[in-house]
Order: sequence, then C-alpha cells, then structure tokens
Amino acid sequence: MADGRFITFEGIDGAGKSTQARLLADHLRAAGHEVVLTREPGGSPGAEEIRRLLVEGDPARWSAETEILLFTAARRDHLEKTISPALARGAIVISDRFADSTRVYQGATRGDLRGIVDDLHARMIGREPDLTLIVDMDPEAALGRGLARKSGEDRFEDMGHAFQVQLRTGFLALAAEAPERCRLIDGMREVDEIAAEIATLVARWLA
Repeated sequence: MADGRFITFEGIDGAGKSTQARLLADHLRAAGHEVVLTREPGGSPGAEEIRRLLVEGDPARWSAETEILLFTAARRDHLEKTISPALARGAIVISDRFADSTRVYQGATRGDLRGIVDDLHARMIGREPDLTLIVDMDPEAALGRGLARKSGEDRFEDMGHAFQVQLRTGFLALAAEAPERCRLIDGMREVDEIAAEIATLVARWLA
C-alpha cells in the first residue's frame, strides 16, 4: 500500500454513523484530501447486488452461517474493486461498516460463530482498518430512528430491541478488544458536535 488510510465507522442501526461518515468525508475533501466514501454491504457493483439479499426481506430468511458467507463474498469484491485500488493510490477510504460488523452481528449475537468469522476474514480478506470509529448510542433511541427512515432495508432493525442491545454490547466489547484502532464516539449528542469531535480526532491521527 502507498500512503492511503483506511477509516471505518461502526455501530448499531440508527446510531448516525452513515451521517458522520459523510460529514467526515466532506471535511477531509475540503482540506484537500482524496477521499473515497463507501459502505458495506456494498461499495462495488457485485457487492451491491449481494447487499439486497442481506438487508431486505424477512428477518429469518438466512441463517447466521449463510449471512457470514454472503457478507464475506461482498466484502471480498468490495476490497478488490474499491478499497485496495484507492489505498494503493494514496486516498483516504472511509467505509460505513466493514468486518467488525460481521464480527458483532453474526459472530457475537447469532450463535458462537466468532471463530468462523475470524477464520474466513483471515483467509479471504486479510485487512483491518487503520482507524475504527464506533458511534455508541442508546439502543431504543437508535432503533426508533432506524425504523423511522422506512428505507426498505430494515431486516436487522426488524429483529427487535433485544437484538440491538446485544449488538451494542458486542461493539463495546470490540472497542475494548482492539483499543489500538477503535475509538468510541458518544452518539447521544447533536450531529454537528459529534462531527466536530471526529474531525479533530482524525486530524490528530493523520498528523
């Protein structure tokens, strides 16, 4: 890799990470950086096709094991087509979700599958973000916000409040597990206040 940097946003559904990813991308572009803003599942044509299979439809349409395979397939295409080329030319890549979401959503909350997630990641992806910003928010508030969007991509929100509580616990555990790259961001504040904190944090990190 050249001088590219790989930043990811993580958190439960409705926590505001997509908004913050976009605001950070805008801020860094204004500062003169080349920024590639992307998302998971998705971020490349093939991965976007798989996205529809994962985020739409009945909550029980896939087992956790099948989800892991679908997410890994989408992530591999995303890595090959979008992330790696951008990093190789020195861009800053900002992704709304990456492998940490699979570690939490499928590996930590839907059966004892974390070992399988980590093994597949090592074999098929082999790349961690340089910096991960975990936007933390009360699950009830986040769930209400997520469902209010009525995006049609509500499969995981439809799994309910208890599932969101499990997810939050999983992300907090992940932050403690990987403190060298993970930073917790308090999402229970105004959007602009959160964005300002993130911009300052990232500027110091880039320096």
